[in-house]
Amino acid sequence: MRDLTCVGLTTLDILVRPVDALPDAQQPTLVEEIALAPAGTASGTAMVAATLGLDTAVISAVGQDVNGDIVLQLLRRAGIDCSQVARLGERPTSTSVLTIRSDGERPVFHMLGASILTAMSPAAIETARGSRFFHFGGVGFPNLSSPEAFAAVKSVRAGGTYVTCDLIAPQPQTIETLRGLLPHVDCFMPSEAEVRVLLGDVAPAEALTAFTGMGAGSCIIKRGGAGSIGWSDSEIFEVPAKSITPVDTTSCGDSYCAGFISGLSQGLSFRDAMGVATETAAEVAQGLGTLGKLKRRVA
Repeated sequence: MRDLTCVGLTTLDILVRPVDALPDAQQPTLVEEIALAPAGTASGTAMVAATLGLDTAVISAVGQDVNGDIVLQLLRRAGIDCSQVARLGERPTSTSVLTIRSDGERPVFHMLGASILTAMSPAAIETARGSRFFHFGGVGFPNLSSPEAFAAVKSVRAGGTYVTCDLIAPQPQTIETLRGLLPHVDCFMPSEAEVRVLLGDVAPAEALTAFTGMGAGSCIIKRGGAGSIGWSDSEIFEVPAKSITPVDTTSCGDSYCAGFISGLSQGLSFRDAMGVATETAAEVAQGLGTLGKLKRRVA
């Protein structure tokens, strides 16, 4: 079986650093780095997972444009199966421009594109069923937030695939979507900022209880510099963040998810997989773009 299939957002990130202020209109400013990278809950997670040595596929959509050509070329160069990435003529490829500040924070300019139309076709469902892990990063996408999509996730999980879930810019009403999805998810991994949008200002332990109460088999809350906190088998685990000097925190959430899945794929415990996730996110945060300073592992 394949190790991992990821479904959801695929975007081309164009990253520039450092940008601590916009220049005057007619005055060019020299920067240290400009990079291109596939990113998003599907392709960002897949890029990191493939770099960690996992056999990975993506279910998503790009446009019939140059940006789509670049995304697919970079995904394939990483060894990722793109046979379930649709090419749609009605929308351009989702693209983001990120101006990375000296402290690692990143104001984003994002253009919605073809990725929002990602769907779970019968062939895509079979791809997911043929994987040990299935990462669902399409909450909020119209074709992936329907009862039919949730039934597809349920069927994938029923076949023995471990299902993880992450979010894309949730709104308060997203909590109702999660009530239909989480009963089919083995591990839900939102960020602390996303938890505040969904539940308000609640303590992390209370948030873990809320999401597992909705049906998630386990839950991890990614807390940035405060580390992460997780719940599994009636036990709470806390893992501190690594002490690093961040360069770019753009893909830390996706890299945490990929690292966690990589840890589980090696047979590690839930707590130890959280540790691998933390190490992975720290390596990514120390460089520019989706992979940062992460080094390729041999499967």
